[in-house]
Amino acid sequence: MILKPPDRFVRLLRHAVRNDPAGPSILGDLHEDFVVLAGQRGAAAAGRWYRREVVLLVIGRAFHSTLATFSRRGTMVTLLSPRGFRQDLRSSFRTMRRAPGLYLLLALVIGLGVGATTAVYSVVRPLLLAPLPVEDPAALVWIQNTGQGASLSSITSRSSNLRDFRALATSFEGITGYMAFSDQSTNTLMVGGEPEQTFGFGVAADFLVVLGVEPLLGRSFTAEEGEWGGPRAILLTNGFWRRRFAGDAGIIGSTVQLDGQAHEVIGVLPATFDFASIFTPGKRVDFLTTFPVSDETDRWGNTMFFIGRLRPDVTASVAEQELQRVIGSLKEQQPERWGLGARVTPLQTHIAAPLRPALRLLMAASAAVMLIVCFNVANILLARSPGRSREVAVRKALGATRGRIIRQLLVESLIFAAAGGLVGIAIALPVTRFLAGATGMAIPLLDRITIDGPALAFALAAGIIAGLLAGTMPALQVAEGRESDTLRAASRGATGHRAGRRIRELLVVAELAVACVLLIAGGLLFRSFEAVLGVDLGFEPAGTVAWQLQPSRRFQSFDEMTTYYRMVTDRVEALPGIQSAGLIDGSPMGRNRSWGLRVVGANVDPEKPWTGLFPHMISPGYLETMGIPIVAGRDITARDTDDTPHVVLINETGAREVFAGEEPVGRQILTGGGDEPWEIVGVVGDIRHLGPETEPGVQVYFPMAQMWDFSSLDLVLRSRLPAAQVAAAVSATLAELDPAMPTRDYWTLESRLDRTVSARRFTLQVLGGFGFAALVLAALGIYGVLSQSVAERAREIGIRMSLGETASSVRRSVVGRTLLLAGAGIGIGVLIAQAGSRLVASMLFGVRAADPVTLGSMALILIAVAALSGFVPALRASRTDALTVLRAE
Repeated sequence: MILKPPDRFVRLLRHAVRNDPAGPSILGDLHEDFVVLAGQRGAAAAGRWYRREVVLLVIGRAFHSTLATFSRRGTMVTLLSPRGFRQDLRSSFRTMRRAPGLYLLLALVIGLGVGATTAVYSVVRPLLLAPLPVEDPAALVWIQNTGQGASLSSITSRSSNLRDFRALATSFEGITGYMAFSDQSTNTLMVGGEPEQTFGFGVAADFLVVLGVEPLLGRSFTAEEGEWGGPRAILLTNGFWRRRFAGDAGIIGSTVQLDGQAHEVIGVLPATFDFASIFTPGKRVDFLTTFPVSDETDRWGNTMFFIGRLRPDVTASVAEQELQRVIGSLKEQQPERWGLGARVTPLQTHIAAPLRPALRLLMAASAAVMLIVCFNVANILLARSPGRSREVAVRKALGATRGRIIRQLLVESLIFAAAGGLVGIAIALPVTRFLAGATGMAIPLLDRITIDGPALAFALAAGIIAGLLAGTMPALQVAEGRESDTLRAASRGATGHRAGRRIRELLVVAELAVACVLLIAGGLLFRSFEAVLGVDLGFEPAGTVAWQLQPSRRFQSFDEMTTYYRMVTDRVEALPGIQSAGLIDGSPMGRNRSWGLRVVGANVDPEKPWTGLFPHMISPGYLETMGIPIVAGRDITARDTDDTPHVVLINETGAREVFAGEEPVGRQILTGGGDEPWEIVGVVGDIRHLGPETEPGVQVYFPMAQMWDFSSLDLVLRSRLPAAQVAAAVSATLAELDPAMPTRDYWTLESRLDRTVSARRFTLQVLGGFGFAALVLAALGIYGVLSQSVAERAREIGIRMSLGETASSVRRSVVGRTLLLAGAGIGIGVLIAQAGSRLVASMLFGVRAADPVTLGSMALILIAVAALSGFVPALRASRTDALTVLRAE
């Protein structure tokens, strides 16, 4: 196949160099480089490179041509003349000293926009612009199963898939993975005789090798350590090493007790590689240990996410096609095999995917704020144009060229714009530090949000560009000529032109339109956030406190385990202020897995023999503690033991979907965990186990005394006492029962809920801040324009009042003009908001993009702010003394 660059960009390049003698050489050189790059990195990468090069070349030539044209016409003098530039600087500083308050205001306005934009840039850069902190991150891809639904079990893969993909797929230099369910249980680390609750992740032995991460200290895992039953080793994360071991390099090679087993500390991860911020944002990871890729772990089912490193000449789509062929071959060889599937996406794309709509919205919002800033600054400078015109007219009459005057005015803009950039940096610094240090926010790469060199350059560039854009129109208007008219106008005391007022009013309308768009977007997200928080979770999170229990003992039977945990709940319930307590293998908004379900005696669909269910192992008292009602049948009790018939509870959604209106109580089901039937003895209310935005699905509750399929249990209690007070008493009681079990770490279900909605709250807070800033800037713009208009029309107003017009009529006239501008801005803003509704539509919950309540309330807010902004100038106009004005004339 003959490789050719993109046709449209070839034509664009030919047009750009059509008059250049070197045009054929440029075309040929780019084509040769394209072919070489296509052979090295693939046609897609080469095509992206070719497009970028053509765009940069065309922009550069257009800019050079524009400068040359301006120079020929005498419209612009080069800024590279040191002498002229120094003169302009001195003149600009003299001008600014005459009105320091004005230029300070301009710098603050620009600083507000630059600060907001820089903060958003600092959030967006790690996710979309900066490379991941690994070797050649562009070659890394995310490989997950093709199942549907919210359960991790549907999108993770069996460890045998990793083993076969490694052996049969040739598109990869390496494929590795990690155990996706590692964060659903804690580990007890014993150092110096004191237990500590820690959080670790199991990874394949070659995990760091495939990612290209070198430990700061020590080494990576060996193949032997990655085998089932191999030597036990752990790698400490950098933060945990510094916090727990005070950065002691001597820890390498020592042995620590992890869950009662000796592990060798083989290394410390670098500070630049934070596993949690990349793969499990919002959670804590203290160490990595090996997860064996073996037959033993394969029997656990879908448990792993895979990460692959592509060969240099392979793309993600090509790799996915090869994996589909591998999967087809495996299905032919092993017809009974299940859990096969692979979807391949670039790793950075996968990491940013959950926040991509929010990031796009925030980028658009920051651009809108900068646009309002430019409008505001331009308006302020235009308001000064009549006064500056007389100064400029004198200078031109004395021989100054138009280009020289424009240059000096733009140098003034550059000075206060650069100052605005510095103000913006000062605003962005604390914002980014707060975000980077925030805990409990499920935002990837949060730790990499910072004001670094690129962010500083971006802030200064944004300020300078905003200053130039805002200053160009006033500079052109001031230097447009008509010196004799200006001087004659000055001699008779006339003020600005009516055309100038029209331009300023149009800029105010534009400000209001953009502010309206931001307010509507913020209002829709606020209504969505209210809808999320208003969802009936099916349980009451307020007043609940939870611990994850990791007993130091190893239970040998169901009876021993049941006796121990019954003692735990009895002792805790006996504490003062505790209303009830219960146990579950994973409290809401925590554990995420699914099993298969089939009804005994029902006709089995060969295409869908199993229905997915969310399993929960609970103790008697759990449903009462959570406030989950029994709708039909009975609750699980202490009489449901391993020696009695096995029973389960099913939720209302499960009863409705699985039994299609039939009575579920008394029916039996099979689960993916075995062939023994379980009798449904009760129906319970639905709960939103995975979060308020996820439907309940089919949920089945097993007595923990009959189903021992859990690695840990959560103790959940309900109390009216403050959480800290409850925690102290409960921790002491648990420590008495098991001194070697960590008991200090606890959480509330309200904090879990907060973390679940943290990304939505973050977007709302940032967009709300932008909307407020836009509203303030729009109000300042209205006030400034109307104040200037009243000052310019003082003679006209004085004459009208001398002829009998009342003060109230003058106020109505000015406020009416304000409302007319506001109405025009709101109308345009609503149209723009509806046209761009798809940008926010994917983030809405329980509300439509055309929500009339939001549109109406935001319009009323803007009208009220506009009316208030126009009232002071209207009051000033109504107090005009006609006699004083006419005397001055």
